[in-house]
Amino acid sequence: MLSAKNLQLTFNPGTPIETRALRGMSLSIPAGQFVTVIGSNGAGKSTFLNAISGDQWVDSGTISIDGSDVTRQPVWARALRVARVFQDPMAGTCEDLTIEENMALAQERGTIRGLRSAVKAHQRETFRARLATLGLGLENRLTDRIGLLSGGQRQAVSLLMAALQPSRILLLDEHTAALDPRTADFVLQLTARIVAENQLTTMMVTHSMRQALDVGQRTVMLHQGQVVLDVSGEQRQRLDVPDLLQMFEKVRGEKLADDALLLG
Repeated sequence: MLSAKNLQLTFNPGTPIETRALRGMSLSIPAGQFVTVIGSNGAGKSTFLNAISGDQWVDSGTISIDGSDVTRQPVWARALRVARVFQDPMAGTCEDLTIEENMALAQERGTIRGLRSAVKAHQRETFRARLATLGLGLENRLTDRIGLLSGGQRQAVSLLMAALQPSRILLLDEHTAALDPRTADFVLQLTARIVAENQLTTMMVTHSMRQALDVGQRTVMLHQGQVVLDVSGEQRQRLDVPDLLQMFEKVRGEKLADDALLLG
């Protein structure tokens, strides 16, 4: 469903601050699978999501969705296929627009927009019904500016917005990191429900080893722009956080040793 092959990306090439962000990154995810992505800072997690969404083009390699090559497609051309929720609850929405106006824009993501009423009556009823499933009372606040919502409320609405269009891929970039534990748990439960109901192929970047093992069906670890660990099924079920940390340290140590040999 989603296939990334040998992605290479270098920032500021030929300068003292040259950074190889992706180094032959390859990953295939079948339709409907929920993958958690972990790795240290600078491992290439957000860069990989940027490459999938079209926010960052790679130097080489290919990205395909449902068998179609999207490697050189801009963000707007992928919008019907890819939805994204960011770490910052303020990102991905317009705080000066109302809840219903933000949802209307999300529903028309990737389509040609003309000069017409921002929100139609039938859309308003759809939005009200969707918001009611959150149990937050937001269905009665459609005309409130979305900037007035709390971080957790805004992330919940962002998740609903991501599923308004029949996207195939959902990218979650540490979307619970800025929330308190109780709100983060609510948003994670909502995430699982939306992913299951819409059969979305999902990648969730997280710094939480606990989330990495408890959420979804597969865990992928990145290090220096490459996949260094890929576990699912019974192997993943047998792992606990200390096991994952130990595997990470082992893989990282082996990688550093390999790099030292190459440099030598």
